[in-house]
Amino acid sequence: MNKKQMRGAMFLEPGKIEVQEVNIPEIKENEVLVKVKYCGICGTDMHIYNGVYSKDKLPLIAGHEFSGTIEAVGKNVNRFKGGEKVVADINFSCGTCFYCRQDQPLMCEQMEQLGIHIDGAFAEYVAIPEHMIYEIPDEMDFKDAALLEPISCVVRSAKKYNIKFAESVVIIGDGAIALIHVQMAKICGAAPIIVVGLDDKRMEKAKELGTDYVIKSGEGMYDEVKSLTEGRGGDVVIESVGLPVTYEQTFKLVRPGGRIVAFGLAKEDCMVGYKPFEVIIKELSMVGTVAGAKNDLAESITLVKHNRFNLEDYKTTVVQLEDIAQAFERLKTDRSVLKILVDME
Repeated sequence: MNKKQMRGAMFLEPGKIEVQEVNIPEIKENEVLVKVKYCGICGTDMHIYNGVYSKDKLPLIAGHEFSGTIEAVGKNVNRFKGGEKVVADINFSCGTCFYCRQDQPLMCEQMEQLGIHIDGAFAEYVAIPEHMIYEIPDEMDFKDAALLEPISCVVRSAKKYNIKFAESVVIIGDGAIALIHVQMAKICGAAPIIVVGLDDKRMEKAKELGTDYVIKSGEGMYDEVKSLTEGRGGDVVIESVGLPVTYEQTFKLVRPGGRIVAFGLAKEDCMVGYKPFEVIIKELSMVGTVAGAKNDLAESITLVKHNRFNLEDYKTTVVQLEDIAQAFERLKTDRSVLKILVDME
């Protein structure tokens, strides 16, 4: 018997995507089949496309920032009947190892991420275990819902750096995720919020979204940040770019006793120079954060439901699945585009 087919964007090798007819995933007893509505192109997807990340997993259907509706349910699924609007936790962990029992599923040695290690949501359908599915409010737009996964990453980051009221936050970068960090810092009561970037239009957008100050990246930025923080430097410095040079900048931008947040995904072999003496003498802290998981996603749904994020500029560019290869090429050079959503229908 021939299996039913669907369209999926297969990443064949770095720089090569081909929309193919592939088998619709067969769901297990505890899984649901989600009909994908929108899937956003993430910075991680760009790393896969450029051969920086998950190269050993190709060929692969990437995509993990998605929303959709439940098309079918496995026989042991109880919470869903079909037709519900949903998003999903993308982190598949074993659930029983030391890390999973410590509620650290992202450290699980068996952990696989949808669209990064296993086939994902740049396809018409995707199979997800029932316990990883989160229903979204009927009134929530599918485009907004497709942005919940990156928001959950920033929510997790904010928990880990534990911002206090009126603490200064310096964000290195002016990309899509950096602007979500801006809005998250504002929600948490940070003051002032400072963005260090390169693109004038992006930095103007940062000001519209709640940044108090924007600074052009360069040698003068260190003095500027200090002048805006009573001579100290940032209480919290978030790296959202993923380059050695910007990671090294964090040590000069953070105040003594401050916290550095390693968020931007760097190459696996990236090495950064720093002076341990200064880390010790200044009692600096660094926290890494890799993805949102579990309740981070639930909290993101609540925040978006209550309009805590301005997402309008993330939804203006939508392409069809057949045009996905051109969309990736466009994102390489077109700084006027903040986010591209792929319409899977």
